[in-house]
Amino acid sequence: MGAAVSLLLSFSLPLQAAEAGAVVNGAALSPLWIVPFAGILLSIALMPMTAPAFWHHHFGKTTAFWTLAFIVPFAVQFGPAMTAHEVMHTLITEYTPFVILLLALFTVAGGIHIGGSLHGTAGRNTGLLAMGTLLASVMGTTGASMLLIRPLLRANDNRRHRAHVVVFFIFLVANIGGALTPLGDPPLFLGFLKGVSFFWTTKAMVWPTLMAAAILLALFYIVDRRLWRRDIADGLVLPDPTPDQPLKITGRINLALLVAIVGIVLLSGLWKPDLEVRLLGATIEAQNALRDVALICITIASLRLTPRGPRAANEFSFRPMIEVAILFAGIFLTIIPALAILRAGHEGVLAPVLGLLTGAAGEPSDARYFWLTGMLSSFLDNAPTYLVFFSLAGGDPVQLMGPLASTLAAISAGAVFMGANTYIGNAPNFMVKSIAESHGVRMPSFFGYLGWSLLVLGPVYLLLTQLFFG
Repeated sequence: MGAAVSLLLSFSLPLQAAEAGAVVNGAALSPLWIVPFAGILLSIALMPMTAPAFWHHHFGKTTAFWTLAFIVPFAVQFGPAMTAHEVMHTLITEYTPFVILLLALFTVAGGIHIGGSLHGTAGRNTGLLAMGTLLASVMGTTGASMLLIRPLLRANDNRRHRAHVVVFFIFLVANIGGALTPLGDPPLFLGFLKGVSFFWTTKAMVWPTLMAAAILLALFYIVDRRLWRRDIADGLVLPDPTPDQPLKITGRINLALLVAIVGIVLLSGLWKPDLEVRLLGATIEAQNALRDVALICITIASLRLTPRGPRAANEFSFRPMIEVAILFAGIFLTIIPALAILRAGHEGVLAPVLGLLTGAAGEPSDARYFWLTGMLSSFLDNAPTYLVFFSLAGGDPVQLMGPLASTLAAISAGAVFMGANTYIGNAPNFMVKSIAESHGVRMPSFFGYLGWSLLVLGPVYLLLTQLFFG
């Protein structure tokens, strides 16, 4: 990745204002430009199974290879300045804020330790999942996931069958629970910055979210109870290495820092000073620049003010964050041609697919918006995917909160809910998987997890379509 960044910085030197306004014409791009993006996805899906040792030590090099496989040919065809503009714009205005917010939530949540332990009965596990689902819309899916995944793992550390607990945790806490506010998940935050009011999201998403969460929590209780009884019958319940102890919270300074993160994010959406900062050809609005600087300061404050005890007890490590940052750097960059093709709409090579979004009379089909946004969010990053379909639906927040409110709700639900379909659909998914594996949980492979999502989430999506988006 260092080689890629150095190459891009050298491209940026001759970048002038005339180039800064240039954008890629997605209508002129062939499907071959999607190959590097597909290569990253297939590497993430297959290499941990087929070459686990290589992937563990060289996933960064693999990501850099596919990134350069996009950058170099793109620079040859469209020129270094155009390439530098596209890539720097993506890195500075989209990827960097994304990573900074994740880093702040990851660091602050990692400094809060919920001490003590409980036996992971079906009732207690379901209660922890329900609490995490509620917290996800307040402190973000990343913050809620990092706060609760370790207590949940400790509660079940004497069981052999526990991967299903983590899978349902990803479904609910790392994804669906974040659908009620713009703070919950990055796609909704981007909509908030585009003009969607804060509480419109809560009002529009409350019933689909409650319906999905209630079904999944009930199903989890049934599955967990049956597997617990099977473990007991087969003698697979081991002596509990962390027996019951009173629950207590340490690292409480991070609770205040978490509130500060929420306030800063809200302020960046409400305060519009009409000032901009230029950096390497990219334009950054002043409120966003100040938000990112403030989040970095909060991250540093958390590291300096939190005693060692809470992080040591959490077995805190930046490795999950580093892995997500590296992989998503490649995803954000190689996705540039795919998003350009989508933005080209009916003039691009994906026109037949986009034609599915409207009915015979040209009216938007909420069900199709829900499914197409969701299916793409399963494999693309759900934040830029949300923006693409937001634009395809007209891009006017007044209209989308008014006559087209059901369409915007469908887009929002598709982006947030179906981010749970794969490990790469939403950033916390990978973090939770990495932490679970570090605690000895044998997580499903990429396709194994996809099978879980199709079996469990598929029927839920069909029901939501009939009730809310039909």
